[in-house]
Amino acid sequence: MAETPNISSGRITLGGGCFWCIEAVYDGLPGVKSAVSGYAGGNTENPTYDKICHANTGHAEVVQIEFDPSKVSLEKLLGIFWKIHDPTTLNRQGPDTGTQYRSVVFHENAEQELVIKQSLQEAQKGLSKPIVTQVAPLQKFYPAEDYHQDYFAKNPNEAYCQIVIRPKLDKFEKQTQAETR
Repeated sequence: MAETPNISSGRITLGGGCFWCIEAVYDGLPGVKSAVSGYAGGNTENPTYDKICHANTGHAEVVQIEFDPSKVSLEKLLGIFWKIHDPTTLNRQGPDTGTQYRSVVFHENAEQELVIKQSLQEAQKGLSKPIVTQVAPLQKFYPAEDYHQDYFAKNPNEAYCQIVIRPKLDKFEKQTQAETR
């Protein structure tokens, strides 16, 4: 008997604006083992924050999420992704502009790609503008510098955290509470 393919490697890489925002939402979610800020999708080896902000590296700010598929599904993680950023805005999320802030989902196999595309189609039903999120194979993930990791948890009172991340987290928490009622 053929083995049923595992639709999830237990890892997905997402970009939707500043990686601090994405990481803050996924970090600590039940079933999420880790959320690591980094760079992917470009053509420069060993990118740095300075390089992606000031040069044409092609990389996006992303978060690589390791998860336990027996505790949280890829579909659920993607459902959250569509809600915590604007997937209809090209190369911009809030005050952050440029291709490094593009909406992107990187897949690691054909099964994941299929789940991502189905999730995107489902998310599109609730939106009036077309989703512009890029869906692409993950070639290489580069973890960001240490000071970017767990940024919100380490700097909750910093201005960007208060003005951009905290409201996003509050909105997500309200949506989650409303869905569980």
